[in-house]
Amino acid sequence: MTEEILINVTPQETRVAVVENGVLQEVHIERSQKRGLVGNIFKGTVSRVLPGMQAAFIDIGLERTGFLHTTDIVGLNIDNESEIAEVEQTQAIESVVNEGDEILVQVIKDPIGSKGARLTTRLSIPSRYIVFIPDYGSIGISQRIEDEEERERLRNIILSYQTGIEKLAVGNEDNVILHSAIRESEILKKGGFIVRTAAEHISDEDIFKDIEFLRKIWESISVRAKNTFPPGIVYEDLPLVMRTMRDLVHSDIEKVKIDSKETYQRVMEFSKHFIPEFLGRIEYYTGTHPILDLYSIEDEIQRSLSKKVQLKSGGYLIIDQTEAMTTIDVNTGAFVGHRNQEETIYKTNLEAAHTIARQLRLRNLGGIIIIDFIDMQDSEHGRQVLRALEKHVEKDHSKTTLSELTSLGLVQLTRKRTRESLEHILCETCPTCDGRASIKTAETVCYEIFREILREVRQFEANKLLVVASQRVVDMLLDDESTSVAELEAFIERPISFQIEPLYTQEQYDIVLL
Repeated sequence: MTEEILINVTPQETRVAVVENGVLQEVHIERSQKRGLVGNIFKGTVSRVLPGMQAAFIDIGLERTGFLHTTDIVGLNIDNESEIAEVEQTQAIESVVNEGDEILVQVIKDPIGSKGARLTTRLSIPSRYIVFIPDYGSIGISQRIEDEEERERLRNIILSYQTGIEKLAVGNEDNVILHSAIRESEILKKGGFIVRTAAEHISDEDIFKDIEFLRKIWESISVRAKNTFPPGIVYEDLPLVMRTMRDLVHSDIEKVKIDSKETYQRVMEFSKHFIPEFLGRIEYYTGTHPILDLYSIEDEIQRSLSKKVQLKSGGYLIIDQTEAMTTIDVNTGAFVGHRNQEETIYKTNLEAAHTIARQLRLRNLGGIIIIDFIDMQDSEHGRQVLRALEKHVEKDHSKTTLSELTSLGLVQLTRKRTRESLEHILCETCPTCDGRASIKTAETVCYEIFREILREVRQFEANKLLVVASQRVVDMLLDDESTSVAELEAFIERPISFQIEPLYTQEQYDIVLL
């Protein structure tokens, strides 16, 4: 299997595409004016305590107050790479925080819809190989590292760093033991660690460097927290491109292609310090076609905004995303099979399981997801469809939990949601239909126009260009995006004029070469 990461950078937004065997699997988008908050640490003030909900609302300086549940105060909230169990809740919220208290919190879920950010007081700071948890004394190893000897080796590396004592080699370098008199509970008073999947087979020295890096960051956070007046930000996580290099790059990635020279140089500098072995796989893309035109990624992003997903067999999925949950309905469509109805249904459901797993990643669907498979008479077919779905979601970076297949052919699935879905980023509620559907935002259409202009001038000769679009899109181009338009005119060395077409919908536009 070949994997590539393509990174498209413009002044307005950064888009990252993860491609496997020429097929788009994931899209991550970050806009310069709307950066995500997950991982950021704030010093906030408790604005309200709700004993009935066992929660508190925290003012961290955003439009909406953040939500802090009591389990996120004394419990342990970490991702699926840890094997540390959640601590049982024993304290009431009113005995832990009071209105007006100053509190250090970290965002674990971005504001989504009408909901404020989800917060935790269990701070964690990730690096390439390690996640540092300052106030929890334990060691977790990624569940995806299955080899027991490797798990023990990594555990001992962390312990050896914490104690600073000399290691005793047994058999070979990778099999080490520590002095039995050292009690782990005493060793880990300085904080706990989660060893990430990327640490598998990594040397002691590289892991030690990561730990030192995290220690220094935590020291700077501690100092800044003391000097910050609430509400205020104390620590900001890396931008999308650097998070991609930290979290998504692994040994199976063949290439990372970046279409911005400035970003490419920053990534190279970042990689020299953290993943030097990967430097030879990072490329500056200079192709004539836009980078996300490769593998028809732009077309795939457009299709991912549609409710209907066509299956190769002729069947199709209907994906309906609401604030409460997402439902996915599987239909046979034009597929009639070659033998009997049961075989047709079984094959459609198998294909749907593979496609659903991909759509979850591509659309970044989270929360509760109900999948309505076509009813199967053969119980063994049902078990095989469920196993196929479980196998396909194993590649997902987000924690995913599946229920059993019910007699009605329903599967309940929960997927950890930290950031908004692709549809919520690119679209907005349609004012015409009173919220029954969605359309692309004027901002999204403006950026599509910019990309289309670049595509047109590379292929055709023109002295100037005329953009015909709806009132709202033209207004945004002439107002909020006027600087971007001026920069684009300077780059293509051609003037751009605009014309309002009252009959056009917000998503419609034309570019006329003059």
